[in-house]
Amino acid sequence: MFPFIDTAPRAARPLAVIALILGNSLIFLWMLGLPAEALNAVLVHYALIPLRYTHPALARSVGLDPDNFWPFLTDAFLHGGWWHIIFNMWFLWIFGPAMEARFGRLGFLALYLGGAAAASAVHVATHPDSAEPVLGASGAIAAVIAAYALIYPTERVVTIVPVIFIPLFVPVPAMIFAAIWFALQVMQGTQELGQPAIAAGVAWWAHIGGFAFGALFALLARALAFEMQTPIDRWSDMYERRTRGRRVPDVRPRDGQEW
Repeated sequence: MFPFIDTAPRAARPLAVIALILGNSLIFLWMLGLPAEALNAVLVHYALIPLRYTHPALARSVGLDPDNFWPFLTDAFLHGGWWHIIFNMWFLWIFGPAMEARFGRLGFLALYLGGAAAASAVHVATHPDSAEPVLGASGAIAAVIAAYALIYPTERVVTIVPVIFIPLFVPVPAMIFAAIWFALQVMQGTQELGQPAIAAGVAWWAHIGGFAFGALFALLARALAFEMQTPIDRWSDMYERRTRGRRVPDVRPRDGQEW
């Protein structure tokens, strides 16, 4: 399931989302230019290594500080390949602006960074003996998806569903989209705990942790009757404005003038 467009009200100027996309992209391009030794040092010190916190004596013996918890956040700004960052940033662009509009820029950043930290914490709890560096924004984006689904459950997410070589564009209610996405994470995560070899380098439980945080964040916001924080727009509105701009000028009558 690949989201293509949505119908929820979006921030007219999603500056926080754009800043996160630019920041992640610049860091990724910077990492591409690093020599192998320097890249390994970045991963060791800024990606999340669960064993660093569960076996502190061992961590200190290899020069890692188990009291440094910054990797719980910094790992969300590192990506392991082109497809990794493209997919993550696209999901952020689809679902992020609606949440930035709903919670404001600071509230959205709290959702995003809180989701990243929760994803890291759940991964450490479920993989305490792992020495594999974990990186990527998927946990933070999982939080955004969960919050989106609870705030706008009936809004449509137009999803690309490939059938052989033919892409079908299927409008799916946001709650259904999120439920299917979450079910896939739980299924894969449960299988991985029984058969670690099938993990295929994906931190499924980090996704689950981020999603749970996002759901709790949205429920709390609804309980507190948190109001819309920034000016909004919709894909359909933007399309109509562009269409008017090309075909019919958006001219309003002066006071007292009749059409």
